[in-house]
Amino acid sequence: MGITYVEGVVKGASAKEEQVRFLVDSGAAYTLLPEAVWKALKIKSKRRMAFSLVDGTTVERNISECHISLPQGEGHTPVILGEHGDTALLGAVTLEELGLVLNPFSRELQRMRLMPA
Repeated sequence: MGITYVEGVVKGASAKEEQVRFLVDSGAAYTLLPEAVWKALKIKSKRRMAFSLVDGTTVERNISECHISLPQGEGHTPVILGEHGDTALLGAVTLEELGLVLNPFSRELQRMRLMPA
């Protein structure tokens, strides 16, 4: 499995923004913001959800939303508010909302071919 990173800019409700280096993880449902990022942006939790990790472990994390800008597009997306030691991930929901897919051969994000129906 190839590892792909993408640089992005994240904004909360304020005008403040943070640069983030995301690991593109099309197997992850939600995008995850590291604790230092969402705290700097003063992003507040809206709800809490349980997630199953690859090893079967269940963890609970707070969920919110933010605006994310990537070189390939931008928009609002739900995000997991990471805890100490969590890594920035770019998940499938954000990719779909931005109309992007991960090309597994080139390891690059590219525009999704959308069907009107």
